[in-house]
Amino acid sequence: MSINESPLAVDFCGLRLRSPIVLLSGCVGFGDEYTRVEGFSNADAGAIVCKGTTLEPRLGNKAHRLWETTGGMLNAIGLQNPGVDAVAQDIAPILNYNETCWFANICGSTVEEYAEVARRLDDTPMQGMEINISCPNVREGGVAFGNDPDMSARVVAACRAATTKPLIAKLSPNQTDIAENARRCLEAGADGLAVINTLMGMAIDAESRRPVIGNVQGGLSGPAIKPLALLKVHQTYQAARKYNAPIIGQGGIMNAVDAIEFLLAGATAVGVGTALFYDPLVCKKINSGISDYLAEHGISSVAELTGALRLDHGLEDSALSG
Repeated sequence: MSINESPLAVDFCGLRLRSPIVLLSGCVGFGDEYTRVEGFSNADAGAIVCKGTTLEPRLGNKAHRLWETTGGMLNAIGLQNPGVDAVAQDIAPILNYNETCWFANICGSTVEEYAEVARRLDDTPMQGMEINISCPNVREGGVAFGNDPDMSARVVAACRAATTKPLIAKLSPNQTDIAENARRCLEAGADGLAVINTLMGMAIDAESRRPVIGNVQGGLSGPAIKPLALLKVHQTYQAARKYNAPIIGQGGIMNAVDAIEFLLAGATAVGVGTALFYDPLVCKKINSGISDYLAEHGISSVAELTGALRLDHGLEDSALSG
């Protein structure tokens, strides 16, 4: 079956993805993290968002940088990466573009840095760029940009001027009105949105009375954030659909049912990240589960699920009624 005939294929920012699954930035490096696991294939995902890339190389934060917590994980890697020139010259040219689509993840501590990273990646074969304006585990930029609609719009506009590739604004949940931020980003030139980034959190060692994470705070991901992420996708969809802008819904997706819920809330694609740490082969299972759901409900394409949430509050067709 060709990609155009597959019921799992979705259109996203002018690209045809073979699956609605997007592997999230930081979870698969530059696409080679899980290739050593038997049975894993990058082709099981419609797209892969590469490791966050900054203008200059970064060593990242001091340890601890990962910590498992109730229902999820804290991370404060600190955007460790080889810098944009290494990504543009050494990594982007050798990615397998027949397997899946590849998006860069661009980061900066100033508006000008974001734009320069976008400019240097514009000539690469990567098919799109995610603008990381909402990273909660670095001390500069990141969260400050992502929580301020004016700053978010400035970053997006600067990147838009630096590239013709599709731009995806990655939105922070740590803000008052995510729909307004989405609207400002779309008006500034974003083609799509990623909702949500991790929440700010921390862990404390009661015996030493010190923070566990070397950076004190980190990004909380995993099942613990799923209810909030679903709500933020639903709220963002109300703004995004007016611009016909697609959303990558993400935050605690562990199985096919989780993915379907995000699609119903308004996502066009679904981001998988923390689940890979529990089960590296989870993408195959999610794809299979979504296919079964489509067949069971007589739905010809996964795209028909986007925004198909019923708001009549009826329980007669729900598992809750039994």
